[in-house]
Amino acid sequence: MGLIGALLDKRIYAYQKELIQIHYDEVENMYREMRGWRHDFRSHLQAMKACAAKGDLAALEEYLEQLDRSISLVEPVVKTGNSMADAILNSKISLARARGITVRADADIPIAITTPPVDLCTIIGNLFDNAIEASMELPPEDRLIRVYMEMKGSQLYLSFMNFTAKGRQKKKGGRYPSTKGKGHGFGLMRIDSIIERHGGYLSRNSEDGAFSTEILLPQR
Repeated sequence: MGLIGALLDKRIYAYQKELIQIHYDEVENMYREMRGWRHDFRSHLQAMKACAAKGDLAALEEYLEQLDRSISLVEPVVKTGNSMADAILNSKISLARARGITVRADADIPIAITTPPVDLCTIIGNLFDNAIEASMELPPEDRLIRVYMEMKGSQLYLSFMNFTAKGRQKKKGGRYPSTKGKGHGFGLMRIDSIIERHGGYLSRNSEDGAFSTEILLPQR
């Protein structure tokens, strides 16, 4: 490996390390919110008991509706059966919703997978970050990300689709060009590298108004 290759690997590794830290920070923030809600649970019960004691059913109903909205913000949206996938997916879904992006996720991983958690985190995190950034260029009513994960035989299948304001994109040198700043190219390279290392399959497709990525990862 030459000097340029060594420097590139070093920059990619540094980017991956920073990205993983960001993902874990997002997950920790989500669980911090959940712990805070649980800490306030007794106070909520007391407030509702006070409404019930007064016979103020309208106030009780309003309080319950507020609690329901609060819970929906911190409750895990996706339960795949894999703790790492749950953590990164739910943290990213929470981030997307906070930015006015609708997320439709259908994920089920009924068996223990062999893909290392760091690799899974890198793939899902990068795919979600790219989809979120592209969605932010659209008006709120058009922002949509679809996520699908399941086992296909002995392979883990992942599909991400998001709408984009750029229309159909054309490949340059076999790749879709990056429209983001520093680091985006490294994120795509990390995904490509992981898929290649695991002997998987990767397909990116750009149609009018939508961009999709499909991945198959063998589980041995």
